[in-house]
Amino acid sequence: MTQHTSSSSPIRVGIVGYGNLGRGVEAAIAKNPDMQVAGIYTRREPAQLKPLGQGVAVHAMGELMAHQDRLDVLILCGGSKDDLPVQSPQLAARFSLVDSFDTHARVPEHFAAVDAAARSGQTTALISAGWDPGMFSLNRLMGEALLPDGATYTFWGKGLSQGHSDAIRRVAGVAGGVQYTIPVDEAVERVRSGGRPELSTREKHRRECFVVLKEGADAEAVRREIVGMPHYFDQYDTTVHFIEADELAREHGAMPHGGFVIRSGTTSEQASQVIEYRLKLDSNPEFTASVLVAYARAVHRLQAMGQHGCKTVFDVAPGLLSPRSAEQLRADLL
Repeated sequence: MTQHTSSSSPIRVGIVGYGNLGRGVEAAIAKNPDMQVAGIYTRREPAQLKPLGQGVAVHAMGELMAHQDRLDVLILCGGSKDDLPVQSPQLAARFSLVDSFDTHARVPEHFAAVDAAARSGQTTALISAGWDPGMFSLNRLMGEALLPDGATYTFWGKGLSQGHSDAIRRVAGVAGGVQYTIPVDEAVERVRSGGRPELSTREKHRRECFVVLKEGADAEAVRREIVGMPHYFDQYDTTVHFIEADELAREHGAMPHGGFVIRSGTTSEQASQVIEYRLKLDSNPEFTASVLVAYARAVHRLQAMGQHGCKTVFDVAPGLLSPRSAEQLRADLL
């Protein structure tokens, strides 16, 4: 690995988008003394934003291209459906950047578009950082590499699913609601025991919904529509709880998540081996932001080494994520 040391000048980060993830990125940078927020870029009216940090500049998105010499790396905090497929290739032609693109099936085409732009602009761009894809991806790879005779299992939750929560809020008669994805304990224990069970979708996870009804809505009709919703709930055991709006706000306003990656395999007829990686997160966006910030540091270093083009978490040496020098890492962590 190329030697790296801490620079006396902080890495200047531009935050593109300022929703839950963007606020998480600002909070994460505050915990990394070798980095600073050089600007927040938004499609909203800049004066409407209230950054966490004192004196943090907020700019209209249209000003970003003119600020190329002020920024070392961008962290893109938009959505994977509509924002990142456009923004990442467009901005990679001018800036080194990190995004959290998480539509697994479209990663190859997103990579190709960002890679072409980054190579053209001689920048370094890393896509799909976060916890899944991201940290879980690394642990799936490690499990396969270390235990080639084995099987990998990914469990998500207990956690609030933003996409599924949005789906139940679109059901007629629903005034508000959230949905939690919950691993089935029996399935997790079967995998942890060293077996390689074949598990159906229904056997691995269940779904739990907390719903506020509109006045006069038919609760049973709402329940039936939710549990039978194709692609979202019909393949799962789903429980629907009807609650009041104040309970929804009080008990379900946070965004916890997490899960497990487990590799179960054998190294001989006598030896069964299990590798497990677990996350338990109070805040999904804040943890995702923390991953993005660490990879922004790595991207800045790769750019300085002349390693241009698109990267994923599979391409980055772990030492590049740390603010510490290679010597410190060898002395303290190896």
